[in-house]
Amino acid sequence: MANRGPSYGLSREVQQKIDRQYDPELEQVLVRWILAQCGNDGGNAVAQPAPGRDGFQQWLKDGTVLCRLINSLHPRGQAPVAKIQASTMAFKQMEQISQFLQAAERYGIAATDIFQTVDLWEGKNMACVQRTLMNLGSLAVAKGDGLFVGDPNWFPKKSQENRRVFSEDKLKEGQSVIGLQMGTNRGASQAGMTGYGMPRQIL
Repeated sequence: MANRGPSYGLSREVQQKIDRQYDPELEQVLVRWILAQCGNDGGNAVAQPAPGRDGFQQWLKDGTVLCRLINSLHPRGQAPVAKIQASTMAFKQMEQISQFLQAAERYGIAATDIFQTVDLWEGKNMACVQRTLMNLGSLAVAKGDGLFVGDPNWFPKKSQENRRVFSEDKLKEGQSVIGLQMGTNRGASQAGMTGYGMPRQIL
């Protein structure tokens, strides 16, 4: 973690639990997708990161790779992040991460699925960073606008609306059916039962 000493006690346990959620296999999928998606635009290829959680964090930390990724999911001339530049200054790096997060939310990622800037910049919750990128990949595949690059099977499929249209006759037909939630008028009944308090009839 950047600029932080070791944590102790409960803080350490919580951090270890968060760190255990990090998925090395998902990291490989995300790296392959980001390298394919960003490609070699303008002769400026994205470098391969060092393997492992720390390497993945350092690769994304300055925000340039993330901004290039979100720009590649938009048509030319409609890129949400206008200026991308590598910088060693902390506030510049955090600003670029924030720009990516805002663009991802506008793209369609739910606010609850988006990581916080410190999750990435300080390496506090890299599993959450992975989840955001996985959701972004799934959404890019589901949009089917031809801008996704890579194998669609890398990401789980997003559920899509399956609207059904019924004719008037079908709708009227449905009104005469008694739904099972309302009970049934067939099956067991009280026919042949004796009144309350009456002796049982043994034949």
